Amino acid sequence: MEINEIAAATEAILFAAGEAVPAARIALVLGVRVEEIFHAADCLRNMYQSGGRGIRLIRLENKLQLCSAPEYSQEITRALEQRKPPRLSAAALEVLAIVAYFQPVTRAYIDSVRGVDSAYTVGVLTERGLIEAAGKLEVPGRPTLYRTSEVFLRTMNISDLSELPQLPDMGTDEGIIALQNKIEALRCEAEGKDADPGGTLAERSASAST
Repeated sequence: MEINEIAAATEAILFAAGEAVPAARIALVLGVRVEEIFHAADCLRNMYQSGGRGIRLIRLENKLQLCSAPEYSQEITRALEQRKPPRLSAAALEVLAIVAYFQPVTRAYIDSVRGVDSAYTVGVLTERGLIEAAGKLEVPGRPTLYRTSEVFLRTMNISDLSELPQLPDMGTDEGIIALQNKIEALRCEAEGKDADPGGTLAERSASAST
């Protein structure tokens, strides 16, 4: 198949799927190499961005997905009458950062790093789809392991965990706040808006719920 045919077929599959599809599956269906699928995806991505289109093609590790352009998120929300989910609190961002950088982790590990019970916050992040269960740790009690999800990659506007900011020194409060702010800056960028300059996350979270 020519690259244009591969790109068109890939676009059709992703549009019909409405969710992330493994590139290997598309390659198998089209009878081409996975590398050709990723090359076709790059062509589509460049076409969408350079053409000022309202859709984007994103890569989530080894999967591909079509999504709306982040700069039109407000228009989409108004048109579909969807309520925007509340911003994550400092506590939720802290837990999310721990999972992102040290995954897979148990809730007990998260508790030990934060020094407080994180059961509710872990539940909130799981419900929002940002983290997910990743099996059980083979120790007595077999606690659940948690990892970040495809929703996390999509929300942070990254294709792979290697694109996360370099881990600050977690041994100080300043390091934790710096990590929280970097995570929020990525999320704000993904949503097409500027990060809130009104102080640190810890300062802004005084009135926010977990």
